[in-house]
Amino acid sequence: MEQAMHGSDLRDAAPAWRRRTGWLDKALTEAGRALRVLDGSVAHERANPAGPAAADDPALSDAESRHAAGLMRVNHVGEICAQALYRGQALSCRDEGVRRVLLRAAEEEVDHLAWCRQRLDELHSRPSLLNPLWYAGSFGLGLVASRAGIPYNLGFMAETERQVEEHLDGHLNALPDCDRRSRRIVTQMRDDEIGHRATAENHGAAPLPALVRGAMRLMSKVMTTTAYRI
Repeated sequence: MEQAMHGSDLRDAAPAWRRRTGWLDKALTEAGRALRVLDGSVAHERANPAGPAAADDPALSDAESRHAAGLMRVNHVGEICAQALYRGQALSCRDEGVRRVLLRAAEEEVDHLAWCRQRLDELHSRPSLLNPLWYAGSFGLGLVASRAGIPYNLGFMAETERQVEEHLDGHLNALPDCDRRSRRIVTQMRDDEIGHRATAENHGAAPLPALVRGAMRLMSKVMTTTAYRI
C-alpha cells in the first residue's frame, strides 16, 4: 500500500516538474534570443531594400549624415522594442494561431533590425547605448499585454503598428532628400508595419482604451527623443 501511494505521489509531482522545466527552457531560449538581437547576430531573411551601395549615390554632408543616423538609430530602437514586445506577448499566449501571428511579425522585425544596423554602419554611427533597457522594458510590457486576453493582445499589436506607421511617415519627411538609401529602408519598413496591423485586425484585434493609447504615445516620445542622441 505504501509503495503504491509513493508511486502515485511521483506521478502527481511529474507534471509540475515538467511545467517548471518547460518554463525554464523558454526563459533560456528568450534570454539567448535577446542577446543575439542586442549584439546584431540574429539571422534575418530578406535582403536590404536599399540594395548595394552605388557610385552614383548622393553624398551627404556631415550634418545630414548625423541627422540621418539619429533617425535610423531611433528606427533601430523601435525595432528592438517591437521584437521584444511580440516575443513577450507570444511567450504566454495560449492560442497557437495568434502566437504564430506574433512570432511571424517578430521575425520580420528582425529584418528591419538588420537593415537599420547596416545603414547605421554606412553612416559611421552606432545603435542606442540603451538598447538593453528598451528590450527588457518592452519584453515585460508584452508579458503584461498577453494577460489581457486575445482581442486586447492583438489590439496592442495593431495599435503599436499604427503608431509606428505614423512615426515612419514622419521620418520619410524628416530624412535628407538626398538620402535615398535610408528612404528605401524606411519605406519598406512602413509597408511591412501596415501589413502587421492589418493581420492583427483581421484576427480580431480589439481597440485599446484611449488612456492606454495615450500612455503608449508618451512612452514612444520618451524613447524617440532619447534614442536620437544616446
